[in-house]
Amino acid sequence: MTSSVVSNETYVILGASGNTGSIVANFLLSKGMKVRVVGRDAGRLQRFVDKGAEAFTTNLSDTAALIKAFSGARAAYLLLPPAKSREEQERDSDGIAKAVKESDLRYAVHLSSYGAQVPEGTGPVSGLHSSEQKLNAVEGLNVLHLRAAYFMENNLAAIGMIHGMGLVGNALLPGLKIPMAATRDVGDYAAQRLLHLDFSGKQTRELLGERDLSMTEATAVIARGIGKPDLRYEQLPYDQVQQALTQLGVPPKGAAMYIEMYKSINAGVLVPLEPRSPDNTTPTSFETFVQDVFAAAYRGKAPSA
Repeated sequence: MTSSVVSNETYVILGASGNTGSIVANFLLSKGMKVRVVGRDAGRLQRFVDKGAEAFTTNLSDTAALIKAFSGARAAYLLLPPAKSREEQERDSDGIAKAVKESDLRYAVHLSSYGAQVPEGTGPVSGLHSSEQKLNAVEGLNVLHLRAAYFMENNLAAIGMIHGMGLVGNALLPGLKIPMAATRDVGDYAAQRLLHLDFSGKQTRELLGERDLSMTEATAVIARGIGKPDLRYEQLPYDQVQQALTQLGVPPKGAAMYIEMYKSINAGVLVPLEPRSPDNTTPTSFETFVQDVFAAAYRGKAPSA
């Protein structure tokens, strides 16, 4: 019966309705912690409120509201929302860093990306480099930057293409091996570190997934998982991918940013710093991800005419 001991320990979770934030919020709630979930949409936070969380609705660029959200918290899970432009990323990371400083927050786990050591030319990852720098400048903050691999969930964007064109297409080189991680593993890792607060100063930890995979290899796993043995990967021209992104509703500046990221991956600029080790390897294999997540999403989507 530890509830009385932890009752005043509030954890603040940004992006709580997202892939990683939801894992962090649910884990801490399951441990009997006080959790304050922050997001733009109260409706999407309701499932955490049902489990005892306190909801706080605000935009990340609203520094005054964020200061309130962080006030009295023991620790926070910080992230930038999906990037629409570099300008917006800078605005969000300014707001977060300022609120962290003003609220005197002591501990934070910050979702970053592998390759965030590179200052510019890496699309949205440049924005995470900048966000890391801003948090590192906050005196008295103990922060752990989680430099996560390319999310396996990014491959879900190919489902429409598989239904419509019978192939997986992307801007990445077919044979280039990159680290791919399941978002649930990243969320699990963040949640454990927040629970134990076993870090101090400014630290980074790469999370490189279960193994490195090329898009050709990933497509072969998808092919087996959805029973389409002839499914193949095709590298598409950058302008075609950029056009496809804008058709999916990504703002033009955002689409251009993602193209810059793909180019930096293909050029070997956006790479991990650490050699793979038990410490930076996460459990979920791409096979498990396809079985648990991808195949279900693929079958749940009606084939487009």
